[in-house]
Amino acid sequence: MTQRPLPRPLNFTVVFLAAALTVELLDELVDGATGAAWPLVRQDLGLSYVELGLLLGLPGILVNLVEPFLGLLADLGYRRALILGGGVCFAASLALFAVAGGFWPLLAALVLFYPASGAFVSLTQAALMDAEPSRREQNMARWALAGSVGNVVGPLLVGLAVTLGLGWRAVFALLAALTVVALVGTWRSSALSHGAEAPEQLDWRDAARGVVASLRRGEVRAALVLLECANLTGDVFRSFVALYFVDAVGATPAAAGLAVAVLTGVGLVGDVLVLPLLERMPGIRYLRMSAWATVLVFPAFLLVPHLGVKLALLGLLGMLNSGWYAVLQARLYATLPERSGTVMALGSVAGMASGAVLLGLGVVAQHFGVEAALWLLLAGPLALLVGLPRRVVEGSR
Repeated sequence: MTQRPLPRPLNFTVVFLAAALTVELLDELVDGATGAAWPLVRQDLGLSYVELGLLLGLPGILVNLVEPFLGLLADLGYRRALILGGGVCFAASLALFAVAGGFWPLLAALVLFYPASGAFVSLTQAALMDAEPSRREQNMARWALAGSVGNVVGPLLVGLAVTLGLGWRAVFALLAALTVVALVGTWRSSALSHGAEAPEQLDWRDAARGVVASLRRGEVRAALVLLECANLTGDVFRSFVALYFVDAVGATPAAAGLAVAVLTGVGLVGDVLVLPLLERMPGIRYLRMSAWATVLVFPAFLLVPHLGVKLALLGLLGMLNSGWYAVLQARLYATLPERSGTVMALGSVAGMASGAVLLGLGVVAQHFGVEAALWLLLAGPLALLVGLPRRVVEGSR
């Protein structure tokens, strides 16, 4: 008589997955709220575009000097401690952002927030990827869906706060409080340390040599570059959407918030649709198809003058970008099995380019306008079309 395989324990299927997705939901709540709040923050604190470029880019550059060490520590068996410590700093940075009175306090809050997010959020993602190696794309798609929910609700929180006369500061104070609640739930669960045991005899020198050796592999470098290119019409674009609608289109801050909600709301629908799609076709094939469509839609969005049509095209861009991060990040994890901390370290190295891009876009926007800066983002989908494999092996994901 054949013995039936044991089902996965309830601890994983319920506690682990729910805890991981809650952390990502909270992180993207912050991201969505921040993107919608930038016009209000800039107006209240009198920030220039150069200062905005520094706020968006400099913390990302600095954090990439710290995160490689966090990734190495995670692979050395300290993942759970890093997740909990990161959650504490995550909440503190949001509280500092809420009470900031100028450029320097905002910069301090963001400099603290970025490594906190790396420890709290990225290492939670790493644990999820280690838990089910055979379903990385599907679990990354669930992760992306949770993030999309946060990106939709975040701008709505800002809009609601403005409508009630509470302002943007109340939103970030609320997010700090929600982080404390989520952190308590994480602390009570042992699930987030799943798969975090360090290999025997592994020390700092071995871990560092592993990172360098991984970076020498062509498939790893290609996966990192494609992730950063995909991010241009993802998070980078989202960071500038509200500013674009206010300064280039001439819309009100409320309409700009609506634009961010459209982008993230339709993206949420796309993330829902991507889940069954990835069960039926290879992710790389889907990426090539959606990248071709983005190359056509993105210029149309920038060129069309009518606000309603522009919003419709913005929603279509949100739909087309769905699944890009999930597929490419899963592909990166697959190149380095059982070394999820190394993935984080390498992602931080590649992320230095993203910080420099944001800083550069801020300078371009200051001198030539935000619309000129957005035209440069078209390089993202074009790079995917060049870099993605043109043929997909049957049965591969």
